[in-house]
Amino acid sequence: MENRLISTEQIEKLIDGKKIAEIRQIFEVVPSIDIAEACAEIEDPKKIIFILKTVKSEYTAEFFTELPSEVKEEIIRLMSDDQLADILESQFTDDLVDDLEELPANVVTRVLKNVPKERRATINRLLNYKEDSAGSIMTTEFVALLSDMTADEAIANIRKTGQNKETIYTIFIMDRQRNLVGTLDLDDLIFAKGDEKLENIMNRDFVTVQVNDDEENVANLVKRYDLNAIAVLNNDGRLIGVITIDDIVDVIEKETTEDISKMQLVTPLEDSYLETSPLKMAKKCVPWIVVLLILGTFSSMVLSIFEERITLVPILAAFIPVLMDTGGNAGGQTIALMIRGLALQEFTPKAFWKIIRKEAISAAIIAVCVGVFACLWFTIEQYTGIVSNSSANGTIWQGNCWTADYFLSVIKVSGLVAMTLSIGVFISKMVAVLLPMGAAAIKKDPAIVSQPLLTTIVDVTSLLIYFGFAAIVFNI
Repeated sequence: MENRLISTEQIEKLIDGKKIAEIRQIFEVVPSIDIAEACAEIEDPKKIIFILKTVKSEYTAEFFTELPSEVKEEIIRLMSDDQLADILESQFTDDLVDDLEELPANVVTRVLKNVPKERRATINRLLNYKEDSAGSIMTTEFVALLSDMTADEAIANIRKTGQNKETIYTIFIMDRQRNLVGTLDLDDLIFAKGDEKLENIMNRDFVTVQVNDDEENVANLVKRYDLNAIAVLNNDGRLIGVITIDDIVDVIEKETTEDISKMQLVTPLEDSYLETSPLKMAKKCVPWIVVLLILGTFSSMVLSIFEERITLVPILAAFIPVLMDTGGNAGGQTIALMIRGLALQEFTPKAFWKIIRKEAISAAIIAVCVGVFACLWFTIEQYTGIVSNSSANGTIWQGNCWTADYFLSVIKVSGLVAMTLSIGVFISKMVAVLLPMGAAAIKKDPAIVSQPLLTTIVDVTSLLIYFGFAAIVFNI
């Protein structure tokens, strides 16, 4: 990467020269992700192990987390059990669980063998939570204090245990029965009087999620209430973990990538683009191309029905691509807005009538503007010869002016195409509202069902309207 603060060559040179002090200094000034990206290109994994052995674990934990899964796998295979235990001890549990989900079963077995029994039980529990749920991304390393503690006691407790927690900026307050009763921001605790009870300064209007809640809904809650961390409760209402802002950022990135992929009819990639093989990428694309190919049969069927009419007025064929493309583009704009709004929970299917009224007015304005411009533009196209109109009988130029037959034919064609475009754009935008909202109403992903159906509906509808008007205008 061009903006990386350290290069692969620089790191390899330091490793080969055994420049331990300089390697340690890099970890103090360069972000772990930049170092990990540089080290990912090192061919010999033993060199990365040298870094892990010489740099303090407080730095290498995040560095190891940022390495690609195949590099981690190779490193784990080469490490001794003692070396592996040191690395695992410094990693946060949720990061370790994320790593284990990407590793082969035999490597996972070896990793679990090298973690303490109590932590192994926590990891196994997290691994068993449903994928993409709050439980699958939560951490069990957080600060939880009793409500009857004083501010001074709380600060002393955080100083003693907080270094090993994933976050100390949001503190979770519980009663003696281990029920969550409030949250407390670190700055509020620091500025509180030393003898003040936590129950008197904590926030009682806190937000929580259930362990099986979808991670995208969790991300929307964190964004809505501007939280650093959110509590995760089990079915009994007990606090079992928290989700921190860094995990929420990962969820938002993942969900955005999935939506973009689905809108472009590509099955989302499990790995990064560069880590995905050409064969795997082809497998992701081919199914949707085949689906669209099959759906395209409906458009071909309409064209075959009106084949004779196209022969009688050949210029009709010249504007078919414009009709289909413009309708699809207009609907695509609306679909993008609908999917974004549904994903960010700006609205739900319950707001259907409000949205349909809003989009209907907008679509009508757009349709009129497009129709007026199209009529003028297609007239210019025919008069300048960009599109050849041979539908008029006899000569088209006589006495230094256009013949009446040719002029009438041009106006007919321009008006026909413009009218079809206007209606097609309006219908396309309405369909683009109905499809995502309908998919969301039945709990289906709007991004994956909308685009192919929109393309087919708009194409077929536009062609039917076009040739229906053409039969009236040209008496064919």
